[in-house]
Amino acid sequence: MDSNLLFNFTVDKSANSVLITREFNAERSLVWDAFTKQEILDQWWAPKPFASKTKAMNFVVGGRRFYAMVSPEGQENWGLQKFTLINPKTNIKWLSSFTDKDENINAEFPTSEWELNFSEQNGTTKVSIVIKHKTLADIEMLIQMGFKEGFTMTLNELENLLSTMK
Repeated sequence: MDSNLLFNFTVDKSANSVLITREFNAERSLVWDAFTKQEILDQWWAPKPFASKTKAMNFVVGGRRFYAMVSPEGQENWGLQKFTLINPKTNIKWLSSFTDKDENINAEFPTSEWELNFSEQNGTTKVSIVIKHKTLADIEMLIQMGFKEGFTMTLNELENLLSTMK
């Protein structure tokens, strides 16, 4: 990992939000593709030793990505992203939910609203992520489940992948 690149992970309790800022040593178009193309997402959207497996993806407003994080033992943890806003190469919003294998939303876990903003300066791309929740308790549940550690590992996987794609 390039220690000169920015990485911040903050919980804003007053806004029921998680704020993540991460820089990558890659052009914005490549980082955008990594977040929006199924064949690239499946190479990094899970903390190792888990793997990402997309069952369906339609990257349009109103479309969705239905995927699983698969453990080395084959256990599948399913998730759904419903795309609510797409401004090519600059901004994406989606609703993120835990589901079962048949795409039924699991009401025991919170649905969150993700907003990602992409900017580039001198060949370094910054991705600013805001993850909004209905309640602080929802954020605390995800943090207890290891979200910070898992998503940090996942973003590190993206950095490693991007270094091989230039």
